[in-house]
Amino acid sequence: MPAISSKSSKFVLIFVLAALVQFAFLLAPWVRPLVDLFSRGMVIASAFSINVINGHAIARGTILRSSVNGFGIELKDGCNGVNVMILLWSAMLAFPGSLAWKLTGLLAGAFAIEGLNFLRFISLFYLGQYNLSWFEFAHLYLWETLIMLDALVVLGFWVRHAPPGSENAHARS
Repeated sequence: MPAISSKSSKFVLIFVLAALVQFAFLLAPWVRPLVDLFSRGMVIASAFSINVINGHAIARGTILRSSVNGFGIELKDGCNGVNVMILLWSAMLAFPGSLAWKLTGLLAGAFAIEGLNFLRFISLFYLGQYNLSWFEFAHLYLWETLIMLDALVVLGFWVRHAPPGSENAHARS
C-alpha cells in the first residue's frame, strides 16, 4: 500500500481546518442574523420569481407559501446550500493556487451552488403541491445528491482549469 504523500496530508489538514473554522463561524451568534437574512432573501427571491411567471406565492420570513392552496415550505439551515458551499470552499482553500484563483473559485462556487439551490427550492414548492411522496423523495434524496454533485463538478472544473504552476498542471496532459 503506497504511503500518503505530504502534499495529500497537507491538503486534508487544510481542508479539515478550513471546514471546522467555517462551520464554527456559521454557528457564531453574531453570524446567525446574516444567515437568517440570506435565507429570507432566498425565499423573497423565490416568491418574486414564482409570481413573475404567474404563480401564486407569498414570502413570510423563511416560509414560502402558496396563496392558492396554503401549501408552504420553510428554508431551514441545511436547506439553504451554505453547508455544501462550506465544503466546496474548504476544498478550494486547501488546493494549492494563487489567492486570485481561489477567490474566483469561491465566488463561482457560491453562484453555482446557490443558483441550483434556488431552482431546488422553487421546484420543491411546486412538487409539494402536486405530490407529497415525490416531494419527500426529491427533498431528501434527489436534490441533496444533485447539490453535492454540483459542488463536485464545480471543484473538478476549477481544479482542471487551474493556472499553470498549480499542483494539477501535470494532470491536464
